[in-house]
Amino acid sequence: MPGLARREQPLTVHHLNQLLLVCSLVLLVAVAAVRISSRSGLPSLLVYLGIGIAMGQDGVGNVHFNNAELTQVIGYAALVVILAEGGLGTKWKEIKPALPAATSLALVGIAVSVGVTATAAHYLIGLEWRQALIIGAVVSSTDAAAVFSVLRKVPLPARVTGILEAESGFNDAPVVILVVAFCTAGPVEHWYVLLGEITLELAIGAAIGLAVGWLGSWGLRHVALPASGLYPIAVMAIAVTAYAAGALAHGSGFLAVYLAAMMLGNAKLPHWPATRGFAEGLGWIAQIGMFVLLGLLVTPHEMGDDIVPALVIGLVLTMVARPLSVVVGLLPFRIPWQEQTLLSWAGLRGAVPIILATIPMVSGIAESRRIFNIVFVLVVAYTLIQGPTLPWLARKLRLGESEGAADLGIESAPLERLRGHLLSVAIPKGSRMHGVEVAELRMPSGAAVTLVVRDGTSFVPLPTTVLRRGDELLVVATDPVRDAAERRLRAVGQGGKLAGWLGLAGNGAGPHSRHSGQ
Repeated sequence: MPGLARREQPLTVHHLNQLLLVCSLVLLVAVAAVRISSRSGLPSLLVYLGIGIAMGQDGVGNVHFNNAELTQVIGYAALVVILAEGGLGTKWKEIKPALPAATSLALVGIAVSVGVTATAAHYLIGLEWRQALIIGAVVSSTDAAAVFSVLRKVPLPARVTGILEAESGFNDAPVVILVVAFCTAGPVEHWYVLLGEITLELAIGAAIGLAVGWLGSWGLRHVALPASGLYPIAVMAIAVTAYAAGALAHGSGFLAVYLAAMMLGNAKLPHWPATRGFAEGLGWIAQIGMFVLLGLLVTPHEMGDDIVPALVIGLVLTMVARPLSVVVGLLPFRIPWQEQTLLSWAGLRGAVPIILATIPMVSGIAESRRIFNIVFVLVVAYTLIQGPTLPWLARKLRLGESEGAADLGIESAPLERLRGHLLSVAIPKGSRMHGVEVAELRMPSGAAVTLVVRDGTSFVPLPTTVLRRGDELLVVATDPVRDAAERRLRAVGQGGKLAGWLGLAGNGAGPHSRHSGQ
């Protein structure tokens, strides 16, 4: 495959067979490498980048690949899938209080970070102002893939997790606008023009994302598809539609897909566990393909002169620009210094800065290859430092939370002709539904537990049957009480048999239940 970038022959069946063999082997190696990265605490992106470098012209594969434009296109497509998967897994109740702070970090914080990093690149490294501004913008975006993969392994306070996840979903849009503006031939526009463009694109993207997400969730909840496997496909198609519609309307497609996916993820759609698993699998494939391709694009023997500049710029970014952007961006909010310290250190970079570094290459900017090399070295070096040390810093700041009660896995299958729903409920480890009798669930009238599967054996429960961790329940609910039944089950999963006394919304039928519209 040495001539991969130069081959102009049509794709034949023989070439297809070779391509499928190579891609499947790369996927298998990447999947096996996840276990290594999870044990070491390193983000998996480093492993995938290593696979790409090993396959490249300086590695054992000797594959010559230098198509920056193709890398940028595939990277954008992969980022859409990653943002969709991240949005589907984002809980609205956790992210809602963090939205103002995250928005401020994505706008004010980005401006501070770009200014400080560009100044350092100009005066310390000697880059011209245009190149310095491009690097400052490129590395100021936190990476959704890196943030989502690391944060979900680290038990942090809900506010910190919400701010970081929302920021990584929001800040791609302004950074892309800045990078494109700085790469445009001619003088850079005035700052207030860029600010107006950023605000307008964010507003258009947000409006389209929310509209598409609401329409999509409404449709999936009211239209029974003939096969459960169609629901995951429909959900991802809706999310991608939000991106495409937002981008074509000259808005932020990245923000649109994230918001649309977040609305879908919080809409209690039918067959949700299957949809979540499908999206997670697509997210892994997108990450693997994107990082391996970026690794192929790199030419390690050309990076010798760019290592020191990358480390200097990364040091300024990590120790000065990011902390200052957090302090300034969160100035209107009363957030303790411990949380601000963790937010400063958790500004993880990943594939997004590397993908954005291909924009000046495609635009023909002078020194664009050097910009790409500096960004690549910076991302790899500081991901090696920040990723593994994040759990340690959280413990030192006493921000690591003990694992609470696990949420229930509830899958819903609509029964259109019977005007009802079939809920499959999995009781995970950590759920406080363990030890609760069926009668103590206090399900609303019109809902009942009809079957329990325990250790591979199914039986019809009695009112006195005690539920255990690992049980799977089959709950039948009529259409009017379907949502109330799910709320009640989740309330008992969080608060046990005293859910009503603890003020958890359940809408159960017992005397201590509280009716809530949440």
